[in-house]
Amino acid sequence: MYDAWVKVGRALRVTLLIALALLFLIPFYLLLRNGLAAEQDITAPDWTFFPSTLHWSNITELFEDSTVPMARALYNSAVIAVLTTLGTLLLASLAGYGLARIPYRHADRVFYAILATMMVPAAVTFVPSFVLVSSLGWVSTLRGLIVPTLFSAFACFVFRQYFLGFPRELEDAARVDGLGYWRTYWLVVVPNSRPAFAAVGTIVFIGAWNSFLWPLVIGQDRDAWTVQVALASFSTSQVIRLHQLFVAAAVSIVPLLVVFLFFQRWIVAGVERSGID
Repeated sequence: MYDAWVKVGRALRVTLLIALALLFLIPFYLLLRNGLAAEQDITAPDWTFFPSTLHWSNITELFEDSTVPMARALYNSAVIAVLTTLGTLLLASLAGYGLARIPYRHADRVFYAILATMMVPAAVTFVPSFVLVSSLGWVSTLRGLIVPTLFSAFACFVFRQYFLGFPRELEDAARVDGLGYWRTYWLVVVPNSRPAFAAVGTIVFIGAWNSFLWPLVIGQDRDAWTVQVALASFSTSQVIRLHQLFVAAAVSIVPLLVVFLFFQRWIVAGVERSGID
């Protein structure tokens, strides 16, 4: 009798997981279905699981559209996301390691001050940041899109919590060999902290890739558009190009899926050890 209930419980869990997986996949199905459909198939009153004819030419049309430089937008987003991620990992990990390991009587106060910046709404600092970037002549440049977003208080917090639990024995052995804080950090701590770097890096990369408001204001020239700004251009007050919007959205999430799948193992380990909720 007990074995029968166990089998029923397993069957219910599997059924629930399959149902949740299907719900999760519905947005991806809609992107593919509508992205490869004609405009009339998307707006037709009778719904079909897939249109009778798949228009693969929609992908070619997307990149040949002269009004929206999609290829350039993908390139800009890739450069911005990669450089922002690398810069944030470097700055935040150095700050987190210093706060966790270097003796300093005001370290806790500095840490609390950094945490306090997370409570300041982004709208409060948006205008001063724009004025500063504009005065430096960085409008419609990669510098203006990247530099103001490099430091993350959240990333600093995660690294500090992670380094507090980092084995001190490894650092003590490095100091016995004559290494200082910098060489210990670079040669010992970083190579053994891949889970934390993968977790924070993935979060930062996704945030930079999906950023919209700052690139919209700073990237005023079309050559400085990012993917999210390009996606918004398909929906105007005059017309909404649905099939291009859907296929562009499908193309834009491919890099995110690749990054997440590649770093998935380290992300889980980093979340477990750093205490991210």
